Amino acid sequence: MVNLKKLCLGLILAWFLVGNVLAGLVNLNTATKEELQTLPGVGPAVAQRIVEYRAKFGPFKSVDELLEIRGIGPKKLEKIKPMVTLEAGK
Repeated sequence: MVNLKKLCLGLILAWFLVGNVLAGLVNLNTATKEELQTLPGVGPAVAQRIVEYRAKFGPFKSVDELLEIRGIGPKKLEKIKPMVTLEAGK
């Protein structure tokens, strides 16, 4: 019964996160690790590196700064660019 509750909660969280991405862009300066993982090619490790980079260097000034993150190269960046923003309210 407990596992069923955890599964349901996990599905609700996943639905919420995917819904947010489909409805708008992921803000690199405010996104959680879980929200970052909704981006193509961004798993838990890369998402954690993005959060750590942001904590160390402050808000992203350019989406191209993602190239500083180990695990993000030019090809992955091109896939991610249309799905992210740096601006509040987007």
